[in-house]
Amino acid sequence: MTELPTYELYAIKYAHHDRRAPENFIGGDPHETGPMPLDYFVWAIVGKDRVFVLDTGFDADAGKKRGRQHIRDPRDGLNAIGIDPLAVEDVVISHMHYDHIGNHEPFPKARYHLQDSEMAYATGRHMLHDALRHSYEEADVLQMVRRLYAKRLVFHNGMDSLAPGIELHHIGGHTMGLQCVRVWTRKGWMVLAADAAHLYANIERALPFPVVYNIADMLAGHQTLLRLADGDISRVIPGHDPVVMERFPAARVGLDGIVVRLD
Repeated sequence: MTELPTYELYAIKYAHHDRRAPENFIGGDPHETGPMPLDYFVWAIVGKDRVFVLDTGFDADAGKKRGRQHIRDPRDGLNAIGIDPLAVEDVVISHMHYDHIGNHEPFPKARYHLQDSEMAYATGRHMLHDALRHSYEEADVLQMVRRLYAKRLVFHNGMDSLAPGIELHHIGGHTMGLQCVRVWTRKGWMVLAADAAHLYANIERALPFPVVYNIADMLAGHQTLLRLADGDISRVIPGHDPVVMERFPAARVGLDGIVVRLD
């Protein structure tokens, strides 16, 4: 078997949202009413010769519209670890919700990698329903369509290999076409879950997050994440858990609370 290249993994925090525990679960304990905020991240996958970015976040205007605290431009966090967004050639989009697909300018050279079913979902009949359309922005979806016609969009269907040591896996649940990224690191396989699990607690308690297309697929997706991480939840990185910034070390001196290294 050919030895896989190893990658460094980084989580870059760019926004925050204060909310309470009942807002993060379907079927949670009604007596648990304390704070349980969300953080917002983009992720960098850094190899010897290539850099991949997972998701692009949202900008200050979108944060104001949605009532989220926009802390910094994600580009600042990328620059802080030596990544020039202008040079990035591959951006993976976990799904097309506003907080994962905004910021259209930073990656002018990039190909965007997306599941077939996510584009179909975001541009099809399901968007007639306010409850499903709520987390999408028309301008973001139109920008993705423009990338399609500019031949800057690469479609994937189910599981696919993006590069040696980097796999895309369709999960669904949260949206029809949600995908996670499995990466080979010095720790072994690690999984960037994006919104296949917002919080560690969603996996640990087997409770779905309330923004959901298919609850059964979301719960099955929690188990898929664990399987892809060889059963080790510490190697699953949820999409919005502030605990990530506590469990992993700062990527460099001075980047506490901004960028952590996951591998």
